[in-house]
Amino acid sequence: MLEKIALIFNYSIIKTTIRYSTPILYAALGVLITQQANMLNVGVEGMMLSGAFTAIAVSYFTGNWFLALIAAIIVGIILAIIMAFAHLKYDADIIVVGVAINLLSLALTRFLLNNVLGASGFFRSPYIVPIPKVHFDFLTKNDVINTLFNNYSMFEIIGIMLVFIIWFLLFKTVWGLRVRSVGLFPQAAETAGINVYKLKFSTMIFSGLLGGMAGAHLSLGYSKLFVENMTGGKGLMGVAAMFFGGGDPIFTWVGCLIFGFTDSVGSRLQPYGLPSQFVLMFPYITTVLFLTLSMIRRIRRERIEKSSLK
Repeated sequence: MLEKIALIFNYSIIKTTIRYSTPILYAALGVLITQQANMLNVGVEGMMLSGAFTAIAVSYFTGNWFLALIAAIIVGIILAIIMAFAHLKYDADIIVVGVAINLLSLALTRFLLNNVLGASGFFRSPYIVPIPKVHFDFLTKNDVINTLFNNYSMFEIIGIMLVFIIWFLLFKTVWGLRVRSVGLFPQAAETAGINVYKLKFSTMIFSGLLGGMAGAHLSLGYSKLFVENMTGGKGLMGVAAMFFGGGDPIFTWVGCLIFGFTDSVGSRLQPYGLPSQFVLMFPYITTVLFLTLSMIRRIRRERIEKSSLK
């Protein structure tokens, strides 16, 4: 029994946790930026899915992963612009527009998979060029160091860097102060001379950029294929991680790592007789727990604020 536990919870679980959490992290950071401007981008799921398909298709036809990445980012930005116009210009409910983007992406990627790539259900090909991994020969001398610090996808490293870059932008720059002020009190921000419409529009575009990157990583970095609905709720998990982190990029990253850890543990338990259906439930159970904890914390904070005003 102890040997099985040691095999499940060995040092390599750190690397698999980072690997499983990275697509969720990109989605969570994209949602976090819009949430700071008081817009909840639940459409990040559709941006990821569309980006994933675009990346795999462009990589297959061109043999160039960088062009595939750029194409995925462009698709994510286009969907973000649609959301921004619908919500900011025509006053459509942001949640409804986000759900519509998710449904559109699911149907459109399935249609294009069948009619452009000539596949059904999934697509893989030796002509697909993935996002390269970062490898250092001098780290291969030690198995532990090699496992923990070598052969990461480029986007897994960039994702961790983005956590601290976005934290700095939001809390240490004038731009971040303006974004947060627009989210907290847009009327006061307008009085101070801030163009609320343009700032909210720009945050949504930034979110679409990260959503496209998340999709490209999912199909070309995390894997090397496209599967119908391959996001599997990872965008919504990013929303849950953002709420868990309270809008802070670092705590949001912690939430993403918890998602990655539960996913990693579930996949390692499967060879020991754990039903696959139960393994697939792990991330969604964690999502429900995250949202529940976030709601409890929010209710407590509101009660404290009300009691202080009395």
